[in-house]
Amino acid sequence: MTSTGTLCNLAGPEGRKKRVAYFYDPDVGNYYYGQGHPMKPHRIRMTHSLLMHYGLHTKLEIFKPFPARDKDMCRFHSDDYVEFLRTVTPENQHEQLRMLKRFNVGEDCPVFDGLYQFCQTYTGGSVGGAVKLNHGHSDIAINWAGGLHHAKKCEASGFCYVNDIVLAILELLKYHARVLYIDIDIHHGDGVEEAFYTTDRVMTVSFHKFGDYFPGTGDLRDTGYGKGKHYSLNVPLHDGIDDDSYLSLFKPLISKVMDVFQPGAVVLQCGADSLSGDRLGCFNLSVRGHSECVRFLRSFNVPLLLLGGGGYTIRNVARCWCYETGVAVGLELEDRMPFNDYYEYFGPDYTLHITPSNMENQNSRAYLDSVRTRLLENLSKLQHAPSVPFHARAPDTQLPDEEEEEADTRPDDREADGDAPAVLEGPAAVKEEGKTGSKAAAAAGTAGVGAAAAAAAGGGGGGGGVTGGGGTATTEGKKRPLPEVSGRPPASRPPVKAKVEASLKAEPASIPARPAAPADKQKEDLIRGSSLSNRLMTPGEATATTGGEKGGEKGSEKGAGSGLSRHASPYRQGNLAD
Repeated sequence: MTSTGTLCNLAGPEGRKKRVAYFYDPDVGNYYYGQGHPMKPHRIRMTHSLLMHYGLHTKLEIFKPFPARDKDMCRFHSDDYVEFLRTVTPENQHEQLRMLKRFNVGEDCPVFDGLYQFCQTYTGGSVGGAVKLNHGHSDIAINWAGGLHHAKKCEASGFCYVNDIVLAILELLKYHARVLYIDIDIHHGDGVEEAFYTTDRVMTVSFHKFGDYFPGTGDLRDTGYGKGKHYSLNVPLHDGIDDDSYLSLFKPLISKVMDVFQPGAVVLQCGADSLSGDRLGCFNLSVRGHSECVRFLRSFNVPLLLLGGGGYTIRNVARCWCYETGVAVGLELEDRMPFNDYYEYFGPDYTLHITPSNMENQNSRAYLDSVRTRLLENLSKLQHAPSVPFHARAPDTQLPDEEEEEADTRPDDREADGDAPAVLEGPAAVKEEGKTGSKAAAAAGTAGVGAAAAAAAGGGGGGGGVTGGGGTATTEGKKRPLPEVSGRPPASRPPVKAKVEASLKAEPASIPARPAAPADKQKEDLIRGSSLSNRLMTPGEATATTGGEKGGEKGSEKGAGSGLSRHASPYRQGNLAD
């Protein structure tokens, strides 16, 4: 089926043409968490195949991300945690039982083949998208492999190892005084909220299931701490919420946030486990209802970073993210699905949209009204568009060392001829840089996350052992997939406020100021398309589904988890057989 039969232009402001950067690594679908694990990176490959057969690649600038480096991840995560992720393997994990327990790596967040490369890939895509937005090269950036919102400073959680969202936001803060983070995953975005709980430069808004549900955080009364008071908005929801109920909260709340906070950029985590029929979810949203959130934010004409997240019925995840890619470029996709590499997954209807179930909506009108009223009252207490004091902007995240490839071998950024999108060229190989862990940073642990990230966001001094000076950066990546969601039950997780108070009492770690990059270097980076500019794929790479088993759900058992998780997670309840 040709693209001309599947694409229709949208009308109205949302149909306005925008420059969309799309980050994808062909190897991302090869990563395998293990037999029976609900997180399947193969869904990213399915999404890519579907949008390619819809012809969306002709409207996108497709980039293969540079892998994030150790020092980029250490802008938020502790050195020793990143070093552990870099060195642990399925073969040597049994020699590191103490470290596995310390960093919460086990059943929910297993050690599998290529774990660190997977983290580098999805993190690099998110940071690369942030760089594209910072330099004005794109209006919207998409990385469906990213959005792993549960990872903490020194701990894996809920299928997530590296928090690419926090790193992307820190990159955006180099150019934007305020950044808005919105999370429509069914699980609370606890890792991101905790990181920015004490700053007014980042507002976090999370719409999630609340109650006896992982991770157990995200109460309506959790609103921030110190300077960040009222800059964390939590929208707790009950089972069965449908499109109308969801949007009756989303649109008025986000409209008010955009008016009062006036962000310079927006990050939207599009977790698809809030869709009807998700393997681990209990909401009742349709693909159209879910994507209406994307369409609504697109209409504000503010730089927008779209990330993936949860989603465990993988055929519906592919449907949702393909359709939302169409929304991002301003096209309406036909419901009738074109033939694609995974066509049999979408039977028996072979349509793009799903029909919500008849499950009961346990969110009463009175409850929704009370939540909306309470949150709007909290927003009315905010200082209108908080100012940011002048300070030296941190240098952009740098590309890998040019020793790997001579500058004269790098082609200029340009669009390829024909329908296939252009691809930016980057170094062919990147050296892995080992990094020795800082014991002081490790001691601060998860408790230091809030103060540390807040200090980084504010461009000020240290706190909680964060590495790097004001504003922090991250790097775009090359290839390999990433994890999702945390693995500790609500009862064992201390309240966010308690963590923040503990971090404020801790002695701040000294953070050396980062030297500013030379002016000629900054100019050179800008010309190349940003410090983290990924290379655009060749037409052959962009259209290929590439390597790995087509039925990625049934990969080999090699690299399955060690079963050393310290807690049984609600994420793993139910029938999880492949």
